[in-house]
Amino acid sequence: MSAPCFHCGLPVPADADYPVHYRQLQQHTCCAGCQAVAQTIIDAGLDDYYQHRTEGGRQAEALPAELLQQMQLYDNDELQKSFVHLESEQVREAALMLEGITCAACVWLNEQQLRRLPGVLTVDINYATHRARVRWDNDRLQLSAILEAIAAIGYRAHPYDASRQEALHQKERKQALNRLWVAGLSMMQVMMYAVPVYMAPDGEIEAQYLWLLHWASFVLTVPVVIYSAIPFYRATWRDLKARRAGMDTPVTIGILTAFFASFWALINRIEHGIYFDSVSMFVFLLLGGRYLEGVARRKTGEATERLVKLLPAFAHRLDNWPASRDSSEVAAANLALGDLLLVKPGETIPADGIIRDGQSSIDESLLSGESLPVARRSGEEVVAGSVNSASPLVIEVNRIGQGTRLAGIVRLLDQALAEKPRLALLADRFASVFVAALLLVALATFAGWYWFEPARALWITVAVLVISCPCALSLATPAALTAATGHLAQLGVLTARGHALETLSKISDVVFDKTGTLTHGRMQLLQLQTFGALDNDAALALAAAMESGSEHPIARALLAANEAPQPTLSELGNTPGQGITARLQDTVWRLGRPEFVSSRAPIIPADWPTTATCIALGHDDEIVALFAIGDQPRAEAAAVVQQLQRRGLTLHLLSGDAAPAVEHLAANLGLDHARAAATPEDKLAYVSQLQQQGRRVLMIGDGVNDAPVLARADVSLAMGGGTDVARASGDLILIHDELGRLPATLALAQRTMHIIRQNLWWAALYNLLALPLAIAGWITPWLASLGMALSSLLVVGNALRLIKRDK
Repeated sequence: MSAPCFHCGLPVPADADYPVHYRQLQQHTCCAGCQAVAQTIIDAGLDDYYQHRTEGGRQAEALPAELLQQMQLYDNDELQKSFVHLESEQVREAALMLEGITCAACVWLNEQQLRRLPGVLTVDINYATHRARVRWDNDRLQLSAILEAIAAIGYRAHPYDASRQEALHQKERKQALNRLWVAGLSMMQVMMYAVPVYMAPDGEIEAQYLWLLHWASFVLTVPVVIYSAIPFYRATWRDLKARRAGMDTPVTIGILTAFFASFWALINRIEHGIYFDSVSMFVFLLLGGRYLEGVARRKTGEATERLVKLLPAFAHRLDNWPASRDSSEVAAANLALGDLLLVKPGETIPADGIIRDGQSSIDESLLSGESLPVARRSGEEVVAGSVNSASPLVIEVNRIGQGTRLAGIVRLLDQALAEKPRLALLADRFASVFVAALLLVALATFAGWYWFEPARALWITVAVLVISCPCALSLATPAALTAATGHLAQLGVLTARGHALETLSKISDVVFDKTGTLTHGRMQLLQLQTFGALDNDAALALAAAMESGSEHPIARALLAANEAPQPTLSELGNTPGQGITARLQDTVWRLGRPEFVSSRAPIIPADWPTTATCIALGHDDEIVALFAIGDQPRAEAAAVVQQLQRRGLTLHLLSGDAAPAVEHLAANLGLDHARAAATPEDKLAYVSQLQQQGRRVLMIGDGVNDAPVLARADVSLAMGGGTDVARASGDLILIHDELGRLPATLALAQRTMHIIRQNLWWAALYNLLALPLAIAGWITPWLASLGMALSSLLVVGNALRLIKRDK
C-alpha cells in the first residue's frame, strides 16, 4: 500500500513525483495541487499547521479561470450589500461561510493565512458554525483577494447564506439518523438471536444452530462497526494525530476490542466469549444519546440562526409614491438606500427605515424581548425583522444588508459564542487529562481481572472504558452558557464577550452613568403651567407652532409633546440665546427665557422640577404659560434600583452633569453614592479605586465618554441606543435601552453559574460512582453505554432549563 499524501492523506499514486520539503525532510504528495498548497503553507511560515491538524486537508485543485472571475465579482459594492458591513468608507466586515473545515487546525490555518494579508484587520472563525467574520481595509485589499487566499490553501469561502447553512445541518442530521437506524435495526435483530442463547439451559440448543445464531449476530454487527461507529473512529483519529486523548478514544477502543475479541472467540468456537449484542447495543445507545444531545445543543444555540432568518426574501417597493401606491415585488437583497417600501399588516419589515406615511403597532419581540407591540408613527424609525401588526406603512430605507441593527445583533452573538470562557477551557483541559488517566485505569483493570478471572477481564475493561467517558464533564459549561446566551437574546440583552455571564454573577457594585442610562437622554416636557385665558392645549400648540422650524432640543421636546393643530403664525423672528417672537392675528407673542418674555419675575409653582429648564410664553410683558423642559428618569429606573439593592449590591451614580441635577436624581432614586462633574478620567479612576478595594464592578453607560470606563470595569453593559464606541466597549448590550431587563439579566447570570456548578458536580459524582462499579465487574458494557449517554443528556437537559422564560 502506498504512503498517504502529506497534505490530504489520500494514497499517493506509484508514478507520482510531487515532493515538498518540510522541516528538513522530503514529503510526498499525490498531485501538483497538493504540492502547491503544501509548499505555499510551508513557505508562508505556517508549517505548524501540519503539526496541529487532526485531519488531512482537502485534495487541492487548481483554481479554474471561471472561479477566479466569480471571486472578482464579489468586489462589486452592490453585490456586497447583503453580506458586508461598512464600518467606515474604508473598513468593511464580511460574513463568510467556509467549506472544507474539518478540525480546529483548519480554523487556525485559515486565520493565520488571512492575517498575513496586508489590509486584513481581524479574522474570527466559529468552528461550530464554520462562519467567518473578516474585517479589512478596502483601500489596501479587495474581497476577491481574501477569497483567493482561502482557496489557495484548499478551502472555499462563500457569502453567508442561512438556507445553505441549514442544508448542511440537514445533511449532517440525516447522516446521524442513518447511522442510528442501522445500529438500532442491528441491535434488535442481534438481541433476537442472543436472548435464546442466554435463556436456554446449556445443551438445549444444538451446536449447529447455536453457532448459526452466533454467525448471524456477527454478520448483523459488521455494519454497525464499519458504518454506524465511524464518528467515533474519526474523532479518535483526530485526537491521536494531535497526540492527545479525546473523549471518543475510550469509546473506540471499547467498540473495536469487544468486536474483534468476539470475532476471535467465534472463529475459535469459544462460546462464552461472544458479545456481539453488547457491541451493537452500546453503539446504538451512544449514537442515540449523541443525536438527542445534538438536538438539545442546537436548541440552546438557535437564537442566532432564528435572528438570521427573520428577514423576508421579498419586499414591496413603491415606484411612484405618493402619486400612486402601486408596488412591485423585489428581492430584499436588492434594496437600496432611499427606496420606499409598502409594508402590509402581518408582514416583516425587510430593512431599517423611517416611516413616511401611516401609523401602526410594531411587534419587536424577537429583537427586544418586549412582548407587547409598540406604537410607531410617521417620522419614527423601524428596524428590520420586526413585524407590522396593524396598518399599512410606507417606509423609507435608511440601512440595508450588514448595516441593519439586526445584522449588528447577529455579529455580536457570533462574537460571544466564538469565545470560550475560562470555565469551559478548564473543563476541556481536565477532561483531556481524565481520559488519559482513564486509559491507564482500564489497562490496570484488564491486568488485574486477567490474573483473577481471565474470562471476564475483557468485558469489564470495555465497561470501564465506556462508562467513564467524560462527555458530561465537557458539556457541563458550554451547554449552560449557550442556553443562557440564547435566553438573553430573547430578552433583548446581547452577550458580546464570552466571560460576561461568569463575571456578572460575581459583581458587588453597579456604577450607572446618568444621561441616557438612568434618564432617557433627551429633552422632554416635564410640566406645563398656564396663567390666564389660554388652556394647556392651546398654549402648547402655540409654542409648538413658534418652534416648528427649529432643530433645538427644547424645540423638539415641545413639538413632540403637542398633539393639537398648530395655529398659523406670521413675522417669526429669533433672538439668539433668548427666544422667538411671532405674530398671531394682532398679538405679538414671545417664547423663551422668562426674562426675555417679561420684565417681571415669573410665579414658579411649588412642585416645579428643580433641575428643569424653564421656558416662558407670553405677550405684552405678561407671562401666560411656563414649560418645564428636562431629561426625565426612565419609568423603570426606581424599580430597578430597588431590586438591585435587595440583591445586596452597592449602587453608584457617576455623571459628567452638574451637581444639582446629579444629586437630585440620586436622592429621588435612592442611590447609595453619587458623583457629579466627572470627566472620563475621573470615571476611570473611580472604578479603578473600587476594584483596588476588591470590589467586582458592573458599569452601565451609553456615551463616548463612557467607553474607557466600560472597558475598564470587570463587566460592562452598554445601552443599545448609545454611541457605537460605547457599544463596542460593552460586554453586554441592551438592544432597546430596556433598563428593566437588568435584574432579570443578573438573576439569569447567577442561575447559569448555579446550573454549571450542578452539571460539574453531577459529572464528577457520576464518574466517581460509576468507575468503581465498573472496575468491580457489576456493570455490563451495554449498561455502561446507557449510563454514559444518560449522563450527557442529563447535563444538557439541565442546561435547557435556562431557555425557559420567566412568566
